[in-house]
Amino acid sequence: MRALGPGLKARRLFPPRYPPRLPGPRAPRLCSGLTAGAMDELLRRAVPPTPAYELREKTPAPAEGQCADFVSFYGGLAETAQRAELLGRLAQGFGVDHGQVAEQSAGVLQLRQQSREVAVLLQAEDRLRYALVPRYRGLFHHISKLDGGVRFLVQLRADLLEAQALKLVEGPHVREMNGVLKSMLSEWFSSGFLSLERVTWHSPCEVLQKISECEAVHPVKNWMDMKRRVGPYRRCYFFSHCSTPGEPLVVLHVALTSDISNNIQGIVKECPPSETEERDRISAAIFYSISLTQQGLQGVELGTFLIKRVVRELQKEFPHLGAFSSLSPIPGFTKWLLGLLNVQGKEHGRNELFTDSECKEISEVTGDPVHESLKGFLSSGEWVKSEKLVQALQGPLMRLCAWYLYGEKHRGYALNPVANFHLQNGAVMWRINWMADSSLKGLTSSCGLMVNYRYYLEETGPNSINYLGSKSIKASEQVLSLVAQFQKNSKL
Repeated sequence: MRALGPGLKARRLFPPRYPPRLPGPRAPRLCSGLTAGAMDELLRRAVPPTPAYELREKTPAPAEGQCADFVSFYGGLAETAQRAELLGRLAQGFGVDHGQVAEQSAGVLQLRQQSREVAVLLQAEDRLRYALVPRYRGLFHHISKLDGGVRFLVQLRADLLEAQALKLVEGPHVREMNGVLKSMLSEWFSSGFLSLERVTWHSPCEVLQKISECEAVHPVKNWMDMKRRVGPYRRCYFFSHCSTPGEPLVVLHVALTSDISNNIQGIVKECPPSETEERDRISAAIFYSISLTQQGLQGVELGTFLIKRVVRELQKEFPHLGAFSSLSPIPGFTKWLLGLLNVQGKEHGRNELFTDSECKEISEVTGDPVHESLKGFLSSGEWVKSEKLVQALQGPLMRLCAWYLYGEKHRGYALNPVANFHLQNGAVMWRINWMADSSLKGLTSSCGLMVNYRYYLEETGPNSINYLGSKSIKASEQVLSLVAQFQKNSKL
């Protein structure tokens, strides 16, 4: 994740560590010519059969060695394609028994038509629910009980997501298995099993190193940079899980400031005003980076819980703290804008992004037609070297960005994943900031723009309900004014 949420991306922080193999039948020896037969044999042995409904609570659990064999076998698969094939076979061949589902569904419908006793109908529905549980869920459940089993399943889901992204495995069975794994992980990684830990310069060196390596939004340059990020006027927190204590899962960086920051340079580059915090200088908490460390936990609701817990911690430490806001990147904005420029550049004479006066001003600076010149400048970030071009682009880029965040949708919700994350949490799209990130990454991904999503604590609940229910975005006057300018001056 750059910036946690549905679109949050994780960096692999640790090499996968698989549970030790328990004594039992030796797993097939692996080689580059691994056969499908070896995979099928392993799966038949490892995936427990579904007991009859009447015996569901009386059937003993499979021997630990069976699950450990699967873990050992999987851990020995060095190639991504081999793991993808095994996961595909698991999803395809050990899912739901559709014949049983049809039979139990028919039984429920028949009972409803006969107006039988409620208890009989409820039992029939329970049989149907039982039939809808895929066989591989039993395997995952038993693996979770092994030493290191939960860690293994997190990595397994990461491999599954990677295989889907590479199109090594596709189809409804694979998507269903991903959904089942995500649901199970969401239960195991619910807030009750998570521990909040604060990172300081006196934290173990291993933790500081891990935090530095997993920073996905604003990379840490060196140890002095890391020291600033956990020093005065800064806070760093992470969640760890009871199965892996002390190991960061999701990390949140906070800046304690006198007002709501409008640029990232002042947070990650400038030194704090003093080595000793003066409490009366702190009136705002700025969430400027949140990163997921494990790709296998993508989509599991960790970031939302972390922000809520950190707000409570900060309120205890600074009861007078009145403003909570993010300072967020806008990944995808430059790509979206370049796509529009490319389409309109092919249709000569078509201009729906800029006014005539803006086109004239930009062309005078660049010496070339607007669409062609801007495609090159925005892709490289070179445009910031020209003060005149920076001035000429401020108006149009601000309103285009406002529309991208507020008006561009995916299934009715904000297209931008970072916006969607904060809006789901109940934040307000509060302020779009010009030249807020002058780094090469900031310039090439979001034209140097950043946005504050402000958390009015008493309003987050209603805002979240309105966004999730009616897909209504709560935005400030500044953002709405820029959107109105877009609707007046640009046509898409």
